[in-house]
Amino acid sequence: MEKKQILICNKCQVPMEQSEVQFTYLNHSFRHKVQRCPKCGQVYLPDELVNGRMREVETMLEEK
Repeated sequence: MEKKQILICNKCQVPMEQSEVQFTYLNHSFRHKVQRCPKCGQVYLPDELVNGRMREVETMLEEK
């Protein structure tokens, strides 16, 4: 059984929660679920999101 990693907000010292967040780039938006601090709103962007989905959207928008 795989253990789920609990992320702690460095600023608030509370566990981060899964939350849908809106990202905007070059006046285009998309939503994605990420870990977010329920107190201050700080988000954690995993490497696979940054180098996967976000890079795809960035490349697609810059080619237009």
